[in-house]
Amino acid sequence: MSETKFFDRELSWLEFNQRVLNEALNDEVPLFERLKFLAITSSNLDEFFRVRVGALTTLIESKSTSVAPSGLSPHQQLAAVRERVDQIIRDQYDCFLNELVPALHDAGVQGVKDELLNSEQEDHLRQIFDREVLSVLTPMAVGRGNPFPLLANQMMAMCVRLAPIETPDDKLGEELGIESGGKQDPSDDSQERYAVIPFGRTLSRFYSLPGEGNSNHVYMLLEDVVSRFIEDFFPGETIVECQPFRLTRNADVEVQELTPHGLAVNMADVLRARTRADCIRVEIDASVSSEMVEFLISEVDIEPDQLVKLSGPLDLGAFMELATRSGFEQHQYEPWPPLNSPDIPAEETMFDVISQRDVMLFHPYESFEPVVRLIDEAAADPDVIAIKQTLYRISRNSPIIRALKRAVDNGKHVTVLLELKARFDEERNLNQARELESIGAQVIHGVKGLKTHAKVCIIVRREPEGIQRYVHFGTGNYNESTAKIYSDVSLFTTDEDLGVDAIAFFNAISGYSQPPHVYRKIETAPLLLRSAIKEMIDAEAERAANGQNARIKVKLNALTDTVLIESLYKASQAGVKIFLNIRGICCLKPGVPGMSENIRVTSIVDRFLEHARIIYVHHGGDPKVYISSADWMPRNLDHRKELLVPVEDPKCRQRLIHIMRVFERDNVKAATLQPDGSYTYEKSDDDPECRAQEFLYREARHATRGIAKKQRTMFEPHNL
Repeated sequence: MSETKFFDRELSWLEFNQRVLNEALNDEVPLFERLKFLAITSSNLDEFFRVRVGALTTLIESKSTSVAPSGLSPHQQLAAVRERVDQIIRDQYDCFLNELVPALHDAGVQGVKDELLNSEQEDHLRQIFDREVLSVLTPMAVGRGNPFPLLANQMMAMCVRLAPIETPDDKLGEELGIESGGKQDPSDDSQERYAVIPFGRTLSRFYSLPGEGNSNHVYMLLEDVVSRFIEDFFPGETIVECQPFRLTRNADVEVQELTPHGLAVNMADVLRARTRADCIRVEIDASVSSEMVEFLISEVDIEPDQLVKLSGPLDLGAFMELATRSGFEQHQYEPWPPLNSPDIPAEETMFDVISQRDVMLFHPYESFEPVVRLIDEAAADPDVIAIKQTLYRISRNSPIIRALKRAVDNGKHVTVLLELKARFDEERNLNQARELESIGAQVIHGVKGLKTHAKVCIIVRREPEGIQRYVHFGTGNYNESTAKIYSDVSLFTTDEDLGVDAIAFFNAISGYSQPPHVYRKIETAPLLLRSAIKEMIDAEAERAANGQNARIKVKLNALTDTVLIESLYKASQAGVKIFLNIRGICCLKPGVPGMSENIRVTSIVDRFLEHARIIYVHHGGDPKVYISSADWMPRNLDHRKELLVPVEDPKCRQRLIHIMRVFERDNVKAATLQPDGSYTYEKSDDDPECRAQEFLYREARHATRGIAKKQRTMFEPHNL
C-alpha cells in the first residue's frame, strides 16, 4: 500500500465493522447482546457488499483509471477489501461457533441438526414441514435449458444436486413436479441435474421444537428443516447433495433524473433494476462439493473469488431475531428506555415551551416523543396555518406521516420534501409520497441531482403578536423507531434569524430557486458548508499561531473529505488541540509527527449507534457550537442538501459542550485510532472509569427524577 496522508475509505469502514465485532468478542458484554453485535456485523457486511463492493466492481468493469486518495486503484482496493473481509468472516464464525454457541447452550438455547432430534422433536418437525414448509416452497429446475431463477437479493435458497435418471424419457418435469421448460435432450440423461428452492420472505428462519432437560429454547434453522426432508420435494429421485446458498446483487444503480418521466417513475425503474442487477457474491456452506461450486459459478455468472464458503450458518444477521427474544433478560443489557426531558413539562403545549426558550434534546437518552408531539399539536391547533418538513428515512407506520395527514384534513397548508433517493428506503418513501399527494399535501420528491439529507420542520402559527415560526432542527431522521437506538440531537427554537433561514432554505429546495447569497446564521451544502467549516478550522489555526489557546472538537459518523482533513492537519501543525469522535470511516491519520501529532481520534461502539454531528470551536474563549445533518464526506458536502446550525442558547450550548467532554473522557468503549490505522482500547488504572453512554443515561435519569447532581471535577469548564 502506498504511503499517503489518507487512510483508504473502504478499509477504514471495515475497521469500524471490526470494532462492532469486538463487542461480540467481549465476554464482559451480556451473551445475547454479543449475539446481537455479531448479527449487526453480518448485516453491515451485506450492505457493504451491495453498495461499496458493488461500486468498486462497477468501476473495474468500466475500466476506470481513477485512484482513491489513499493511492489505491479500484483493483487494489477490491483486493485489499477481500483480504480484510476474509479475516473478519473467519473471526465472525470463530466467535459464533466456539464462543457463542456453547454459551447459548449453557443458557438453555440450543440449535439442533437432524441427527440430534429425539422422537418427539422429529414428529413435531414433520408436522411443521408438511403443514407449512412443503406447502410454501417450490423447487425449480435449473441448467440443461432451464434458466437460473431471478433470486431476490440476499434471499436464502437451496441448491439441490440430483443423480442422473436411469431411464431416459420426457417425464423429468412431471417427476419433479415442476415445469421443465421443454423436452429434455436424451443425451443429457447420464448427467447430474440441479434444482433450486428459493426460500422467499414469508417463512421463519427459526423453528421452535420441544425442549428437554435444561433447554429453554430449542430451534432448527429453516435450511436444516428443508435438508432433513429434501426427498419430499423430489419423490423417487436420488439426492446427491443439497446446500443452502445466498446471492448478493450490486446495488450501485443510480436514478436517471434527466429523463422526461419524473423522479417517481424513474425511481420505480431503479427498484426494478436492482432486482436484476449482476451478482457480486455467492455465500454457501464450506462443505459444498467442487461440482456444485462449478455449477453455481457458471450459472450465476460470477468469478471464482466471488463465491464465499462459510463454516457455519449463512446470514448471521438473521440471528438478531434470536438475540432479541424475551425470557432471557439475565443475558441482556439492563433496559435504558428513553426518558422524558424535564425541559418539556407534560402539562404545557410544545408551543408554550418553545416560545419561552430554546430546547435541546439528546436522543435516545431523552425521548423523541416531543418531536412527534410538536407535529401532532400543530395538526390540531387552529392557529397553525402551515407545516413544512423534510423527510429522509421514516418508519413503516410513521406517526409523523399520520400527523401530517391530519393536518391536511384540518385545512393546514402542508409541504413535505420526501426524499425518494434515500437508498433502500426508496419504495417506502415513494408509497408515502403518493399517499400524501392523494389527500392534498404538497409533496416534493427531491432536488434534481442532489439528495436532501437536511432535517428541518417549520411550523407557521398565527399569534396575537403576529406570525411566529417554530422550527425543529435535527441531526437524525424523523423516525421514532430508530430514535430509540440512534444518538442524535434535536433543537427546538423560535429564533427569528433561524426561522427566516429555515424558510429560505426550504423554499430554495421546493422551488429550485437560488437561496440567499448569505444566510443569517445557518450554512448549507452543497454551496458553502465546506468553506464555512474550513474557515472555522483555519481561524482556530491562526489563533494558535498567535499564541492563543485553540481547540477543536468534532463528533461525526465519517470523515473522508480531503480538503477538510488537510485543514485539520495544518491546524494541528499550528498547535490547535483537536479531538475527533468519529464513529465509522476516518481517512485522517492522527498522531503523525510533523503532520497530525495534536489530533486524537476515537470511535465509540456501544449500546446506541452514535449518529449526532456536533462541532465545537474554542474561538478565543467565546465557544461556538453547531449541530449538523452532514458528515464530512464529499457526498454530503457536494451532492446533498445539508444544514449546519449554530446553537446559541447558553443552556443548550453548554450542554453540548458537556456532552463532548463526556465522549472525550470515555475510556471503556472508546477505541483510539493509531497512525498505522489500527484501533486500540486505552485505559489507565489511574483514570476513573468513564463509559460515555452509561454516564449520559444515568445523568438523564437523575435529571428526570429531579435530582440535582453536581458535575464531576473532570467535566468543569477549566478542564475543557
